[in-house]
Amino acid sequence: MLIGVPKEIKNHEYRVGMTPESVVAAIAHGHQVIVETNAGEGIGASDELYKEAGATIEASASDIFSKAEMVVKVKEPQAVERALLRPGQILYTYLHLAPDPEQTRDLVNSEAVCIAYETITDEQGGLPLLKPMSQVAGRLSIQAGATALEKNHGGLGSLLGGVPGVAPAKVLIIGGGIVGFNAAQMAVGMQADVTILDTNAYTVEKLSNYFSPKARVIQSNKATLGAELKTADLVIGGVLVAGAAAPRLVTREMLLDMKDGAVLVDVAIDQGGCFETSRATTHAEPTYVVDGVVHYCVANMPGAVPRTSTYALNNATLPGLLAIANKGWKKAMSEDRHLLQGLNVCNGKVTYKAVADDLDYEYVDASTMI
Repeated sequence: MLIGVPKEIKNHEYRVGMTPESVVAAIAHGHQVIVETNAGEGIGASDELYKEAGATIEASASDIFSKAEMVVKVKEPQAVERALLRPGQILYTYLHLAPDPEQTRDLVNSEAVCIAYETITDEQGGLPLLKPMSQVAGRLSIQAGATALEKNHGGLGSLLGGVPGVAPAKVLIIGGGIVGFNAAQMAVGMQADVTILDTNAYTVEKLSNYFSPKARVIQSNKATLGAELKTADLVIGGVLVAGAAAPRLVTREMLLDMKDGAVLVDVAIDQGGCFETSRATTHAEPTYVVDGVVHYCVANMPGAVPRTSTYALNNATLPGLLAIANKGWKKAMSEDRHLLQGLNVCNGKVTYKAVADDLDYEYVDASTMI
C-alpha cells in the first residue's frame, strides 16, 4: 500500500503522523511511504532521516493526498485537506467529529474511509490510541494551569505548591480517568492541595487507594461539584464520553461563585468541552477570561510537546496502521472488532453511533460496510 504522511497544518501543531522508525516498519512489510517535505521538523526528524528510513519526500500536501491510498495524520483534517480527499481513500487520524459538524459533512461528502484513533477500543474496554495523548494532556494540564495562575497571565497569582508558611493552591480535577489520573499525579508531585471528583464508585475507590493521603477523592454530584468550585484555584476538566460530545458539567452560573483569577483547563475541548463557557483556543492565544475566570481551552494540547507526543502516539497507532496496510481495511476490520470501532465515516455514511446521534445523521452500522 502507498502510505502518505502530510505536514500538520493546525495552529502550532508540530506532531507528525509517522516517525522515521514507523516508516522503517511499514517498508519492512512491503509498503511505500511518501512524506511531505518538513513534515517531521517539529520532532527533529529531517527529510534526510525520512529518506534514510526509506520514504520518498514530496513537495506538497496535494502531492500526498493525490497519490496515497492511506493518509496518516495526527489531527483532524482541516478544510483545505478535506477538499483533497477522494472516494475510497483511507484517512487514519484523530477526528473528534461529534462537536464538529462542518468536518463531518465534508468527510461524508468525500466518500473516504475515515478511521478515528479516539474510538478504537481494546479488550479491556479502553481507548488505547487515545490513552497516550490523554496521558500527555493530563500532565500538561497542570503545567498549563500553573502558568495561567501567574498574575502576568491573568491568574490570581498563586504558586501551585505554595511555600513553607503559605498554603498551596487548591486543584480540583473533574473526572478520574486517564486525564484525571495523570493530572493528579503531576499536581500531587507539585505539592498542590488536590481533590478528584468522579461519578464511578469503582474509580473513586481505586484512586482513593492510590492517592491517599496525598489527594482527596470524592463521589461527584452537582452539589459537591458546586461546593468544590467555590474554593478551587485551578480546575481541570477531564470528562470523556467515547466518541460523543463531552457533557457540560460546569455552567456559566457556577463561574459566578468562583474566585476571580481562578483557572479552568478544559482537556475535553476536542469533544466540545465540559465547561459551558469553553471555546477552542490555540497555542498562539491559549486563554481568555469569562466572569473573572481564566479559561485555557487549547484543542491540541499535546502539540506543545511534539516529540514526546509523536513517539507515544506512534507506539499506539502503528499496529493498526500495519494491519490496515497489510490486509486492506475491510479484512483488517473484519478480523478485529476493536479496529472496526474506529470507522466513523465510510463511503458517505456515518458509521459511529454517538456521532450520528449528536449530529443528527442516519446511523449505519460499521459492520455492514465490510
